[in-house]
Amino acid sequence: MFFKEKVVWITGASSGIGKALAIEFAKQGADLIISSNNLEDLNFVQKECLGYGVECMVQYLDVTDMDKMQTIVENLVSQFGKIDVLVNNAGISQRSLVEETPLEVDRKIMEIDYFGTIALTKTVLPYMIKNGGGYIAATSSISGKFGFPLRSAYSAAKHALHGFFETLRAETYKQNIKVLIAFPGRIKTDISLHALTKDGTAHGKMDEGQNTGITAEKCAKQYVNAIRKDKKEILIGASELLMVYIHKFLPKLFYKLARKINPT
Repeated sequence: MFFKEKVVWITGASSGIGKALAIEFAKQGADLIISSNNLEDLNFVQKECLGYGVECMVQYLDVTDMDKMQTIVENLVSQFGKIDVLVNNAGISQRSLVEETPLEVDRKIMEIDYFGTIALTKTVLPYMIKNGGGYIAATSSISGKFGFPLRSAYSAAKHALHGFFETLRAETYKQNIKVLIAFPGRIKTDISLHALTKDGTAHGKMDEGQNTGITAEKCAKQYVNAIRKDKKEILIGASELLMVYIHKFLPKLFYKLARKINPT
């Protein structure tokens, strides 16, 4: 079992892809740290992971509360001795038009999806380097490959992650830091329910496209397998992934389609 005796820290682990990742890593023998800002749901995830005979610790984490990150990381490293794999999965989506979205909503999304992610990465990185290496993964989105209606700030944050983690990969190659960027498409999770609208409140609706997506469990299997195989990027989803290739090779067709596709 490749991940046996490895310590894996997953953020955004209380539901959706993060929960499925925690369970998949547990099945493969990893010891876990699972984090989010929802302790109640994390405790349910922990109980399921413990059933696979691994260690699983719940760590409350609000990625926007950066003042506490150093202390949290120090305590976890002290307790576990190391962090082998960091999966940056915490995030929030968006369902609002550019013209109607006030800047504070854009800032909130960027704080969670970009700054929170890189802050945790920067805090964990020195410990990984000191330990001789490690693996850092970031959950982006196919919206990190192209812009899409109702996702302006979300897409911008995911594009920013791409630039950051590609740079990190190049800079830390000699320190044995391996980096994966995962680009999920439509995965059947509650992400659209919690997406921010123009006034900063939750969208509260399950998108039709989301509801017909592949399962979080199937996504997690592909995600974990990509880490095991040291892939640099992975696209995860179904037919919607074709848009990535259309955008790259047939841009005129992409822009035409993007105007017509129902973004929900």
